Amino acid sequence: MTLDDLLAREAIRQTISAYTIAGDLRDREAFLAVWADDAVFEFAAFPPLPGFRFEGLAQIDPEGRWRRYGEMERTHGGSSFLRHNLTTGQIELTGPETARARTYFVVFTDIGPDHAGTYSDALVRRKDRWLFAHRQIRLDWRSPDSLFPVVDRQARG
Repeated sequence: MTLDDLLAREAIRQTISAYTIAGDLRDREAFLAVWADDAVFEFAAFPPLPGFRFEGLAQIDPEGRWRRYGEMERTHGGSSFLRHNLTTGQIELTGPETARARTYFVVFTDIGPDHAGTYSDALVRRKDRWLFAHRQIRLDWRSPDSLFPVVDRQARG
């Protein structure tokens, strides 16, 4: 492994961590800063949560989504805190400007362990930064009492 490989891997870890911290803190600007302009962001459905696929920054975060989501959490009994914990991660440099990463995560809220899954990423280097070209989230487990993401609690029965 070369010094350039090590530096690239560390920069990729920084991007993955920055996404996590920005999301937990609801920092819209920091969240948007980790995406390539034409990135794809998708979530595989995990009932009762619907899936989604957004293409490009305008779909990933149309103005106001973050504010509306925070309001929905407060109104519908969401968590008072949210912490994504990254666990096992693997990074593969696929070229001088491209990489793939797979990272396991577990999320804690007021109830303790809330949900867990995997991030599968394709990243691209833009100047001195690595950005998400494609991020897919898959949940492997979700507590029946999960507080996040907020879903219609009446639908759970």
